[in-house]
Amino acid sequence: MSNKRKEDILNGNIKNILIVRQHNQLGDMLCSVPLFSALRKKFPEARVTLVASKMNYEIIFSDINPYIDDVEVFDKSTVPNITKLIKRLRKKDFDLGIVPSTVSISRTSHWINYFSGAKLKVGVNSINSKVNKVAYLLDIKSDFEWDERKVHQTERNLDIGRQIGCDLNEDEKKNVRITLSDGEKNQAEEFLQKHFSDKQKPIFGFHPGAGKNQNRWAGENFEELIIQLYKKYNPYILITSGLIDTEITESITRNLDSKGIEYTILGTPIRKVASVLTKSHLYVTNDTGTLHVAAFVNANVIGLFGPTNGYEWGPLNQFGSYIQSKTNNIKEITVKEVFDKSCIRFEDYINKKGIKIRT
Repeated sequence: MSNKRKEDILNGNIKNILIVRQHNQLGDMLCSVPLFSALRKKFPEARVTLVASKMNYEIIFSDINPYIDDVEVFDKSTVPNITKLIKRLRKKDFDLGIVPSTVSISRTSHWINYFSGAKLKVGVNSINSKVNKVAYLLDIKSDFEWDERKVHQTERNLDIGRQIGCDLNEDEKKNVRITLSDGEKNQAEEFLQKHFSDKQKPIFGFHPGAGKNQNRWAGENFEELIIQLYKKYNPYILITSGLIDTEITESITRNLDSKGIEYTILGTPIRKVASVLTKSHLYVTNDTGTLHVAAFVNANVIGLFGPTNGYEWGPLNQFGSYIQSKTNNIKEITVKEVFDKSCIRFEDYINKKGIKIRT
């Protein structure tokens, strides 16, 4: 496609935009949200469709989401399902099709984008010297050396949008949030009233699970951290736990029971977790999806990082911070490190927010 043709499309009336991010990783999806915001900023009248997995679309899409108008769920279980998806996409007559490849390069995503019939297709030519073998399916593409510059995932996503003039200033980046409905906020208030009725008592949350074993701080470390913080601040204890976290959650809670420490467990749905975290005063979590959920509702979150890089995946929100293992082994982060940082971040948080807490 000629440069003039590309410019004509971009400068024309962009009515429909497709974003293909069908992978299951929640963190990857949430780090894409600033890109969605940048697309909405440049093309405010366009209708934006996201192709997402069954696991991820609910956290991004809601009736009042300001960035995404429609979600097509990618179900690869059968060939007819994929065929039906392509037919639905082709009917939408996309002007732009974007594949935000920032972690790995998915051939499936590129072929979905290509077969959608989008007039102008945008993505990457290479990532950190890894060549995109299906880059020939794209019209606008660049080579990105993000690792050597230690670029955060949100900026990597924005870099892809910057190729077509989609960007956010620093203030706009800070204001990108997961949008919660009034119903979700009310649901959170009901949960808080039931389990944490004393509004002058702090709420400390913990997420001891993670999808990857190498991203899990030891359960006994979480236990000791909870015990020490409980002794110092007498907070309500909230433990968030997904379906894959049952074993470690049960192990920790058995020991808390033996110490006489009360706690509340909060599972799915993830948007309910997001709503409750907006009211927490401290949240300590492994490097997993809930870390990014907490960041995008501007919770006072501390992420724990082992083999993955905090500079790449850490929370960038106003009250976000992280601890990186010096050895890349998350289990070698000490309880003292996390306890000391938790105390500093909690006290800084309530001071900046002007919250009166009884401890």
